[in-house]
Amino acid sequence: MRLLVALVLLLGLTAAAQSEPRTSLPDVEDEVMCVECGTALNVSQAPVADQERAFIRERVAEGMTKDEIKDALVEQYGPDVLAVPEARGFDLATWLVPGALAVLALLGVASLGRRWRGGRRPAAAPAGPELDPADAQRLDAELRAYDR
Repeated sequence: MRLLVALVLLLGLTAAAQSEPRTSLPDVEDEVMCVECGTALNVSQAPVADQERAFIRERVAEGMTKDEIKDALVEQYGPDVLAVPEARGFDLATWLVPGALAVLALLGVASLGRRWRGGRRPAAAPAGPELDPADAQRLDAELRAYDR
């Protein structure tokens, strides 16, 4: 009976281990940079990029997760190896400044649009000279006849 329970537990642990997605080089490669040329590692042809790929392959073979590999890369090559900066400290500005500029641009476009649209309102008809009283009576009579 104990052997059966141990076998079931072993099979359950094996199935759980297989259900976790295993990290691969392409998973990590598109989220890190070549520290020599500053391009994404998945397109870089620099010799240092080959060293970084070998470093990642070794960590994948050790069974490390993507986050663990990225932490190891930062420890080995420094924080510039990450393609996406961390959202803290000075790096937080890389997230906030573009967003703030986009909001300012939208406000500027809205303001210009309001001014542009406001400038297209029809102007009031210019006041002409006063009508002669006889002309005013004739105009009123013609308008009354037209209204019928």
